[in-house]
Amino acid sequence: MKCNPDPQVLRLLANLGTGFDCASKAEIEQVLAMGVDPSRIIYAQPCKTKSHLRYAAKQGVKQMTFDNADELYKTKELFPDAQLYLRILTDDSASLCRLSLKFGASLDSTWELLELAKKLNLDVVGVAFHVGSGASDPEAFLKAVQDARLVFDQGAKLGFKMHTLDVGGGFCDETFDQMAAVLSNALDVYFPPSVRVIAEPGRYYVSNAFTLACHVIARRTVTDPTLGTTSYMLYLNDGVYGNFSSIIFDHQNPVPRILTCGDKFLYNARKPGGGYDTPNVMEYSIWGPTCDGIDCVSQSCTFADVIDIGDWLYFENMGGKCLACTC
Repeated sequence: MKCNPDPQVLRLLANLGTGFDCASKAEIEQVLAMGVDPSRIIYAQPCKTKSHLRYAAKQGVKQMTFDNADELYKTKELFPDAQLYLRILTDDSASLCRLSLKFGASLDSTWELLELAKKLNLDVVGVAFHVGSGASDPEAFLKAVQDARLVFDQGAKLGFKMHTLDVGGGFCDETFDQMAAVLSNALDVYFPPSVRVIAEPGRYYVSNAFTLACHVIARRTVTDPTLGTTSYMLYLNDGVYGNFSSIIFDHQNPVPRILTCGDKFLYNARKPGGGYDTPNVMEYSIWGPTCDGIDCVSQSCTFADVIDIGDWLYFENMGGKCLACTC
């Protein structure tokens, strides 16, 4: 859900029988509205809003994560029948978006958390981890699986019957084969086939499925009298607070291209050079529509064509964590 809440994507995945990782009431509502059974949803938010937890309980969304004692007390009060996954800390230093800076219980605390869950008569059914969005180090999966095995063993000593391991996400199209090979081998070594394994391959599913087209709404000429150069600032109708949020969250660098129809500009069919007295290659920076200096799509790019107000640019591979998130 967090990766791409587009209704068509969700309907396709729902019809294929996939499960859904939801992090908020709004996301759970959207999935349930499509007729998805609550058993196919995991409320993967270790620090939940009380009202959202009440809603999950009312709707029968039992699977959910936790990583601290306060969350256990909250769950005992509002949803004692929940099926809990202990989310553990991982080394996500090689990922684009580090999630363990915010979530995950260290191995020093897992035994105490499981003891508390037992004391509160809560049901811990598995372990969850996430090596970070856009992970690049396969060994992070190996270490996480090893740590998860330790927590499974701790749970068994306390009488929990854990049956599911959530290996999270972090999968990218460029590194999927390498990551999957390490993860698959680690699972074979440390877990029996009886343990159910679930994952969150949202980015892998959708990143290449979307192309974003943006309208140039304004242009500003920048002249450097010292160097004698001229460049342009282009302002689009979308930016980092919209579909380019991956620039901030995942440190992505979307590549702008000119949207054309055949060999012509879609807007007004100018030819390269556009009739302007300019060099063949011009430098541009690209900005979003807000009055915020952070709202920068590209610090520098070049085109052989002169880009003007009314033209369109497009950006490929914009399906992963680009569309407005519903968290």
